[in-house]
Amino acid sequence: MNGNLGATNLKRRRRQDDPMRLLDTLPPQLRAWLTTAALPWSPRSCARIWYRAQREGLSASQTVARLTRSEARALERDNAHKRVRPPDR
Repeated sequence: MNGNLGATNLKRRRRQDDPMRLLDTLPPQLRAWLTTAALPWSPRSCARIWYRAQREGLSASQTVARLTRSEARALERDNAHKRVRPPDR
């Protein structure tokens, strides 16, 4: 069941909880961001970033911007990994 994970070389992790149940509990702005995310984010990791930002006093739009920056850094790591990897023969 790896068909919907996208073309990423980033480490995959096993889930301990039900991601769909957790997804249903997320704020609407966060769920909307997840639908447009370039990477297959877990609801748990997004919730962790979201609620930490909310505790810091950030608004919903600032929190979405933080998630977008986190995703950009992850995409940079993924692209750097792809450039370093030797070609398949």
